[in-house]
Amino acid sequence: MLKSYKILFFNFMIIGTLITISSYSWLSMWMGLEINLLSIIPLFNSMKNQFPAESALKYFLTQSMASTIFLFSILNSLNMESMFLMDNFLNNLIFNSAILIKIGAAPFHFWFPEVMEGLNWINNIILLTWQKLAPSIIISYNIFSSNFFFIIIITSTIIGGLMGMNQISLRKIMAFSSINHISWMLSSMLISNSIWFIYFMIYSLISIILSYMFLKLNIYYIYQLFNFNNQNKYINLMFFMNFFSLGGLP
Repeated sequence: MLKSYKILFFNFMIIGTLITISSYSWLSMWMGLEINLLSIIPLFNSMKNQFPAESALKYFLTQSMASTIFLFSILNSLNMESMFLMDNFLNNLIFNSAILIKIGAAPFHFWFPEVMEGLNWINNIILLTWQKLAPSIIISYNIFSSNFFFIIIITSTIIGGLMGMNQISLRKIMAFSSINHISWMLSSMLISNSIWFIYFMIYSLISIILSYMFLKLNIYYIYQLFNFNNQNKYINLMFFMNFFSLGGLP
């Protein structure tokens, strides 16, 4: 059962995201991101062990740094009198780098697997899905076809695929899978926002189902999957179908 203060912060987390995606100015978007950040930190708290607190601190420091860079690019664009049309390439680079740090895209991904490893599955669900929504929408407003985004897409694909191969922790595997899927989301943004949103919704649904099954079955490491022998064939079928679907099969 959720404590009363967690319900309060959960509502503010949702409000922060809604402010960001419904804003007409970059400053309002930044404010929404900050409300979201300050609201999710208490949700990471746990009295059982210190790992969630460590992950919360890593997450806060990384997101604060990204928010500072994001605010700097906004103020810089004000000086250039291009609040909505950020024509300066360097400022565009700073702006998009800040948001890519927030969603954990490679090569700005180093914090993401470590934070995921210290959290429970419920918090991981939030981190994999809801917390990516607002930054992704901001990127979709300002994405452009350039070598910068092509490098980010290729790097995220390679790192997400290769680094996930030598992990035994399912939370880290889910983290690197998310990094890999970020590359596909960015690719779809270059084509159509509708395609990106459909992809994001399907990815979120599969991630929620898988993480919830890991939570209910109390599975955290890959060797536990080999020992997993559920007598209910429908649960087994659903589990492996979602796992393969996350990798693009079928």
